[in-house]
Amino acid sequence: MSGAATVEARLAELGLTVPDVVPPVAAYVPAVRSGNHVFTAGQLPMRDGALIATGKVGDGVSPEQAAECARQCALNAIAAVKSVVGDLEKVVRVVKVVAFVASTPDFTGQPGVANGASELLAAAFGDAGIHARSAVGVPVLPLDAPVEVEILVEIAD
Repeated sequence: MSGAATVEARLAELGLTVPDVVPPVAAYVPAVRSGNHVFTAGQLPMRDGALIATGKVGDGVSPEQAAECARQCALNAIAAVKSVVGDLEKVVRVVKVVAFVASTPDFTGQPGVANGASELLAAAFGDAGIHARSAVGVPVLPLDAPVEVEILVEIAD
């Protein structure tokens, strides 16, 4: 990671703290460690127990609102990783991000929406936060969330 600041200190500079892990909405766990990797479940844009937006991007949810949702999803994914590894300084690299964007058929700005998550991960983890990514448009997401994000991170032994 670049610089001496910790992940949580970098987030604090952005006015953010790692939230409590969001409880699953079905039969799964927020994150699973397999070897030196942690896979998160898809994270919704929950803040203080509620979705910060609902609906489809391109119909009621602006791309800017959706990018903020993606940012919140990434913050929740960081919380899910922390719930498994305890210390975010164990994260060696964010390997992959998948962003699902519930959008109208004519909306093609999924990558811009996903940047909300990618930019937060880069700010939090520095160079280790630069990752491969997929941004996928879908017709609907759980609870009518506009965005869902999952991440895969590599952790130190």
